Amino acid sequence: MTFKIMPEAPDSDLTMIAAKAKEVLTDFGAKIAKEEIEPVAFGLKAVRIMVIYDEKKGGTDALEADLAKVAQVHGVEVVDVRRAIG
Repeated sequence: MTFKIMPEAPDSDLTMIAAKAKEVLTDFGAKIAKEEIEPVAFGLKAVRIMVIYDEKKGGTDALEADLAKVAQVHGVEVVDVRRAIG
């Protein structure tokens, strides 16, 4: 599953946002697979974090709400969901 985390402003601290988001995700039981900074527009960048997550834990609404509480975060959305087979 991939989360796209939008900062409040172009000068938001993306390193801090990514670190806090990873804490929230790992506390939830997700394993961080990949992290990247993605240019959006006009100098604004987003943090994208791909995680491995046990779907038995249910939907992502509560997790998205917890990520949205991180300082300097404007919004969070799930942009990709895939199932692991094997």
